[in-house]
Amino acid sequence: MTMNEAPKLRLESVERYERDVVLRLPFRFGVITVTRSTQAVIRARIALPDGRTATGVAAESLGAKWFDKNLAYSDAQNLDQLRQALDVAVGLYRARGWSTAFGLYADTYREQLARGAALDLVPLVASYGPALLDRAILDALGRAQGWSFAEMIRRNVPGIAVTELTPDLAGFNLDAFLAGLVPGPTIDVRHTVGLVDPIVAADQKPDERVNDGLPETLEEVVRHYRGRYYKLKVGGDVRADLDRLSRIAAVLDRNAGDYRATLDGNEQYDDVEGIGELWRRMEEAPALRRLVSSILFIEQPIKRAVALSRPVESLARRIPLIIDESDGELATFPAALGLGYAGVSSKNCKGLYKSILNAARVAKLNAEAGTARYFMSAEDLTTLAGISVQQDLALVSLLGLTHVERNGHHFVDGMSFAPETEQASFAAAHPDLYARSGSGPIRLRIESGALRLGSLACPGFAVAGETDFTALRRMPPAPAGRIVPAHPTAGKS
Repeated sequence: MTMNEAPKLRLESVERYERDVVLRLPFRFGVITVTRSTQAVIRARIALPDGRTATGVAAESLGAKWFDKNLAYSDAQNLDQLRQALDVAVGLYRARGWSTAFGLYADTYREQLARGAALDLVPLVASYGPALLDRAILDALGRAQGWSFAEMIRRNVPGIAVTELTPDLAGFNLDAFLAGLVPGPTIDVRHTVGLVDPIVAADQKPDERVNDGLPETLEEVVRHYRGRYYKLKVGGDVRADLDRLSRIAAVLDRNAGDYRATLDGNEQYDDVEGIGELWRRMEEAPALRRLVSSILFIEQPIKRAVALSRPVESLARRIPLIIDESDGELATFPAALGLGYAGVSSKNCKGLYKSILNAARVAKLNAEAGTARYFMSAEDLTTLAGISVQQDLALVSLLGLTHVERNGHHFVDGMSFAPETEQASFAAAHPDLYARSGSGPIRLRIESGALRLGSLACPGFAVAGETDFTALRRMPPAPAGRIVPAHPTAGKS
């Protein structure tokens, strides 16, 4: 379908909920260590031209200090900023009236960012609202028509089109690209090793053990899940990073077989020289020889404030680099390519249409280059069991990605945050994706390091299980105006 042929719909209402999630292990990324989390869950109702209505769902973690790492704002204020972004998007989408699913996104894109900027929301924060809404709307449309997510994208039911927002795609046959997408039956899990994660048993004191039957150290993870892919966080201190990577390498070399890994800088290095020094020292270290040969790429090593201010070819010639936190706008990926970056991450919290359009860019560029020089990666460790992880898996699988960062199953005990009725519903609807051990919660079924995805081909956006909305609390109202920083002297990190 073209944008003009795609079915029209109207956003009628959006119910907004939240729930708390307790992590079984602490996780540090960037500037904070997380022990608890909050998940946003929305239910959107759409109207169709024939008079029918339908509802769809989406869920995403409300994360502090990733979308905006400005230390002037408290973690609670970060969550309010994300709620503001959702408020703005709901208002803009409803005001558009009848449109295609993609049209709601594309026609409000610039205004979403502009209103976000007026509220001091950086582009990643401002994009959070549409990212949630777009998934719920597609879920509703698919349920109404009996189409799966893959069927909708392959047939271009949303009406995705090349517009003034993506001039670099001019002349590209987007419909043919979408029609050629085929979801994979399985996908490998890339386990993230956080900066405070224990590597071996000696890294934990006896009273720090959770002892819930799930692996806790990296050594236990490797043996339990038998995965081939690992994502290793680095912290910006070359000496400390080398020491930690050496201890990680010892475990992977001994237990993980023919493994592959990626490095995640999480914006911890100030410039390309800093991360270049780490990579040089890694290449020189005999203990890291096998690990270095396994590295596929380095993800966002440089702080976003300067990541796109200078070329990175000096390092990119030796190892591919991708952007993640710097990927704030639709125009960011092409700008990064001009500086020497080769790839970009796909994250549902940044928007499914951005991922699809960036995948089209990769296809176009590689066709022109005659080689697979450019690429996308599948990242996102905050996708929790249920709606969130399933919609992300459906997207990255359809885009042809063969491994994905997945860690919600490691830091949160399955679907333990949900009522038993909700867990039972998801387990019954998606038996290939979940398993239950004894009387514990349902958990992702990871077999030989991979997930099976067949049950995601259900009407709607990959969710056949029923969420228990009665167990959720209403999302609190977001502040109406700009949020005054709680720590104004802290500045930006």
